[in-house]
Amino acid sequence: MKVCPTLSATDEIKWPVCGQVLVNGGADEVIAFVERHFGVVDICADGRGWPAEDVYRALDAGVLRIITEQNVPRDRSLREDSLLLGNPSEETPTDLTVVLPQASLDADALTNLLLRGVTSDRPDGLFATVVCDTRGSCLGLAYSSAQSVSESLSTGKAVYQSRKRGLWYKGATSGDVQLLHGIDFDCDSDTIRFVVLQEGRGFCHLPQYTCFGDARGLTRLERTLQERQRSAPEGSYTARLFSDDKLLRAKILEEADELCDAIEPKHAAFEAADLVYFALARCVKLGVSLSDVERSLDRKSLKIQRRKGDAKEQYQAAVKAKEEAVVAQVKSMGDDPPIDDREGLKLRVFRQADLDAAQTSALLRRPIKTNDEITKLVRPIIEAVRSRGDEAVLEFTEKFDGAKLASPVMRAPFPQSAMELPADTIAAIDQAFSNIQRFHEAQLANERPIAVETMPGVTCSRYSRAIESVGLYIPGGTAVLPSTAMMLGIPSMVAGCKHIIFASPPRRDGSLNPEIVYIAHKVGAESIVLAGGAQAIAALAYGTEAVHKVDKILGPGNQFVTAAKSLVSGDPEALVSIDMPAGPSEVLILADGQSDPRFVASDLLSQAEHGADSQSVLVGIDLTDAQIKAIQDETIAQANRLPRVDILRKSIAHSYILNASNLADAIDVTNRYAPEHLIVYTANSVEDAKRITNAGSIFVGAYAPVACGDYASGTNHTLPTYGYAKQYSGVNTSSFLKAITSQYITRDGLQDLGKVVMRLAEVEGLDAHKNSVSIRLE
Repeated sequence: MKVCPTLSATDEIKWPVCGQVLVNGGADEVIAFVERHFGVVDICADGRGWPAEDVYRALDAGVLRIITEQNVPRDRSLREDSLLLGNPSEETPTDLTVVLPQASLDADALTNLLLRGVTSDRPDGLFATVVCDTRGSCLGLAYSSAQSVSESLSTGKAVYQSRKRGLWYKGATSGDVQLLHGIDFDCDSDTIRFVVLQEGRGFCHLPQYTCFGDARGLTRLERTLQERQRSAPEGSYTARLFSDDKLLRAKILEEADELCDAIEPKHAAFEAADLVYFALARCVKLGVSLSDVERSLDRKSLKIQRRKGDAKEQYQAAVKAKEEAVVAQVKSMGDDPPIDDREGLKLRVFRQADLDAAQTSALLRRPIKTNDEITKLVRPIIEAVRSRGDEAVLEFTEKFDGAKLASPVMRAPFPQSAMELPADTIAAIDQAFSNIQRFHEAQLANERPIAVETMPGVTCSRYSRAIESVGLYIPGGTAVLPSTAMMLGIPSMVAGCKHIIFASPPRRDGSLNPEIVYIAHKVGAESIVLAGGAQAIAALAYGTEAVHKVDKILGPGNQFVTAAKSLVSGDPEALVSIDMPAGPSEVLILADGQSDPRFVASDLLSQAEHGADSQSVLVGIDLTDAQIKAIQDETIAQANRLPRVDILRKSIAHSYILNASNLADAIDVTNRYAPEHLIVYTANSVEDAKRITNAGSIFVGAYAPVACGDYASGTNHTLPTYGYAKQYSGVNTSSFLKAITSQYITRDGLQDLGKVVMRLAEVEGLDAHKNSVSIRLE
């Protein structure tokens, strides 16, 4: 509120409304209830009044605004022949407004009152007039005079002053009239603003809503819906929206639900637009304008007392029911559902010589499952954790894992009882830990700081710093993987990460696999999140009351974990990165006729048992039919002896043998496939392995099964799948580091380098860049 120099909230002249005086440190602005005459403006509630000179001074200060009776919104209250705007018991109005009955309006007197203190900087004395609609959108520029303002107040329609033709009655010939809704002034009192309700095509002489182009956004949508309500063909979708209450209600509820599920900004904007469309259709049907909605928003924003913010019970119940449905559907799909219904243990065989280029490419593509359904299921889980924190994590842990916990976090120091293990298990973990640690510490040699003088006086440096906070996901599900805890925890420890947080689903009794707790203790983890799936990823990404928010999330997981990692990494609110895109486990074996069918079959099965969606591929080098059959038979025989044979029947059904004609072709298709795990099992394995350009990790020779790298050899088993080995590396010490570059430049160095920089800045048209150099050389 702009306070009049001689009027303030503490003066004798108060701002009474309905017998109340609303004053709050001079900051409140009140709407006055005014009688017809001008000599003294009476406040009818208690008979006190303002002298007219005080009204003039208030107008001069921009404190009062004039609104005519006929254009006051219909939800305002009429009392006798005067108007009361606002409800002082519920809100503090936005400004002090004089409301005068149209029937008794003395337009000339009111014009004089309005224009007191308004100045014009034009020789002809006209006032620049900005014309806006009731939503504040600028329609164009016009000019006004005292005569045109008086005529506007008399007719209740916008009348302007043409610089050549006198009074301009807007819309008199075109029909595009403007109902006058209000008149006010800018901060310098030299520009008038007409607030109008535009009818017809618009304000411009061209067939468009504004002089700056057609309406946009909500204004355009409102006008479109109003037109469609009048003219939509019978039976059309739009006509049904206005005639079928059930359809429109269903669409509003549907879009509101989808907006609540949205996490990515782009998706949220898309769903919000849909919701606004159908909500506005409902308003148009009821005769409610956007201006009505905005006035309601303004009133709500000024509420002094508000009702309790809880949602109604039926909507809370609906949210709960939806979460239950999501949980049930996720459970029904399982951790790693098969690609399709095919089953079998006999490997299919393809000869590369029989395939054309397109067929070979199709064979090398992974059997991709659609991710849309998975993402749709994951979104509400992430949203629940983001909005409800620990409460949601605990609920999902109970529903998915059957564990009812008091806290979603186990904090260090971890109890000894949670790490009780047989001596031989501890010895095995300790040896594997030592091997992995030694290999990952050696990688630090590649991270040593470097400093290079690129030209005299210009020294560029690069050094590494640990990522401060990392979340390490260790899967549960069909196989508990303490090896993954080592593969993630050890390099994070070696890198020097300040906050190491594990996440792993608990057992039904609420406890964790003791191997995981023991490894968390050895790497110095500060806590373990007792949750799995998308809920664990969301807790790490956004943080909760108990879970420390992390900067990067690493680790493998099922399709729901993979989808959740992808979603949170794309959300700027989470501000979290992930290690790599992930997919089902896979192995490719490059083998010639000297390979042992037993070894080959065992390696194919070792990765296939991870899940029904895993894939194992054998690329043969001119294998004979007998050699191929021996591998097929051995695969079937070994599979039937394994406890996870039911999973193997599904994964082997999507695995195959591709028999290449020679070594060069075999290596070519191997590089094109870019496997997560690659076994080179040939007569000259060491040399042949050097020709591989795309693979997550390579296992060389007959005695290097993938299982060694999975557990204890020292290399990391968290690797890129789905062909991403063409672009990504597996997890390593560098995964937990970030590189920072710096430059130190002397004045002499800038003398020479500055010439180069300034010229390039000129080429790019970035003068401020150039100036930042030249100012230092002056």
